[in-house]
Amino acid sequence: MFFVSKDYNGSPLSRFSDRFTYSMLTKNVSKSLRWQRTQYSPLTRQIDVFSAAGKFFLFLWWDNLFQNKSPSIRKRRAEWLVKTMLNLGPTFIKIGQSLSTRADILPKEYVEELGKLQDQVPAFETTEAIAIIESELGNSLYSLYRDFQERPIAAASLGQVHKANLQTGEEVVVKIQRPGLKPLFDLDVKAVKNVIRFCQKYFAWAKRYDLDAIYYDFFTILYQEIDYVNEGKNADRFRENFKGYPEIIVPRVYWTHTTEKVITLEYLPGIKINDRMRIEACNLNPKRINQIGVCCYLKQLLLDGFFQADPHPGNLAVSLDGEVIFYDFGMMAEVKSLTKDQMIQTFFAVLKKDVDRVLNTLITIGLIEPMPDMMPVRRLVNFLLENFTDKPVDFYNFDEIKEELYVLFEQQPFRLPSQMTFILKSLTTLDGIARELDPDYSLVSCSQPFVKSLTVAQGRSRIVGELAKQTRDFIKYKLQQPNKSEILIRQLETRIEDGEIQFRVRSIENDRLLKRINLALKTLIFTCITCFTFLSGSVLLTGGYIEGAIIVFVLSALGLILMFKSGFQLSVREKLDKMAEK
Repeated sequence: MFFVSKDYNGSPLSRFSDRFTYSMLTKNVSKSLRWQRTQYSPLTRQIDVFSAAGKFFLFLWWDNLFQNKSPSIRKRRAEWLVKTMLNLGPTFIKIGQSLSTRADILPKEYVEELGKLQDQVPAFETTEAIAIIESELGNSLYSLYRDFQERPIAAASLGQVHKANLQTGEEVVVKIQRPGLKPLFDLDVKAVKNVIRFCQKYFAWAKRYDLDAIYYDFFTILYQEIDYVNEGKNADRFRENFKGYPEIIVPRVYWTHTTEKVITLEYLPGIKINDRMRIEACNLNPKRINQIGVCCYLKQLLLDGFFQADPHPGNLAVSLDGEVIFYDFGMMAEVKSLTKDQMIQTFFAVLKKDVDRVLNTLITIGLIEPMPDMMPVRRLVNFLLENFTDKPVDFYNFDEIKEELYVLFEQQPFRLPSQMTFILKSLTTLDGIARELDPDYSLVSCSQPFVKSLTVAQGRSRIVGELAKQTRDFIKYKLQQPNKSEILIRQLETRIEDGEIQFRVRSIENDRLLKRINLALKTLIFTCITCFTFLSGSVLLTGGYIEGAIIVFVLSALGLILMFKSGFQLSVREKLDKMAEK
């Protein structure tokens, strides 16, 4: 999780990622966070986690009770949630970052705030880092490295990075795992599991999602991310996949200086991939960078079935020669790869917006499970095809298929494995980077070199034949494509036949009456609560239970406030309705 760049004066600057910036190291952090304590009992951790979860659920209940669902309230709650996750430490920082990709189930305000979640924790002591290196590698620091910068160049919740030189002179970066990280994860596994069980037992919304599967996927990936041997193997596999692709660079792993808690990697300076001004200043073509990046990810997803699951700007860079440098291989995912003719068919299916062909491909690679009624899924795929090839996906424009989406996620035709989330995250993140580099970016044009490259692989004659067939069909499709009016009429007919267009008869008078009845019932309920608590308090006061009486009287006062508020709303509603009826 680091990014290495070079400024114009030639001085190196490493970045652990976008969120692991050098500036955080200079912040004055005088107070140690609770999760950083060496002695942290399971009970104390459970209390901390449940207290935070309970407070958040209380906020949601309160907002729902008073219908406080305005964007400003949601934003305030989301900001509190982000701050709380930072205080709870690495596990919850990672949970928040994962949730920032779930625009399908979270309100916009939460997604935006979680997207800003910064891994802002202080670096741990250099003496501890050196002790871990010497313990893991079995030798003294300066027997292992000729030079070692004691001041870390980046720090995050999972670890920190130091720049060094090997005895043979190579410039490297050394990433060291934060002390006590695995024991903390072991505590959080149990704490989060208990929170999930509580939610499944008492909250209806928790039953809509397979929280146990999401929990298992998340912690499996989290433990893999702190295993630096696994990260090194991923880097080697990724490098092997791109052997013969000179425009893709992967840092070398120095296995003699790598263990589960320490990894030593080749130092590769570069320009941050979304820094368009610096890229152009180095006489590099942003359009070409986009093309390399898109083709690279198409190869990862479709040909290799092994892809980097966290492609944010901090994990990608551009060399001074225009190559794309990949960093951070702790978070990788796998999908079932396609044959080359399947890829060509799918590529042209996207161009032709052939929903059935694309849907079949998603089922083939295991991202969608077949179900008796595939209409909600077909509509979602059709929506993505209509929007994604020409402009960025806006997940908040799903109102037109809102009811079908509810059906979609309740029936769970998507298995929602971690791979699906990672693919969506990767595509949307890459799309944003590409549009920063080139406002006129087109996915179709950038992916053309990838399609052409398929024809030079083994089985060329068969691939060329399939490519020619699909090209001919596509040209035929474009020539026979109806005009816009015919398309709109056909779409309208289809929507009526499928029951997507619903005609509703609405009585405004009945709506007003029902709202008044609802307010009247709320007023009555609050009145009963106020009277009951007042009488109970009086009885307790008469019996000499003064402290209990005070608590009950406070509740009675709260009920009285709610009663007056509801009564006032009812009075205002009645006056407005009378004015409207005149």
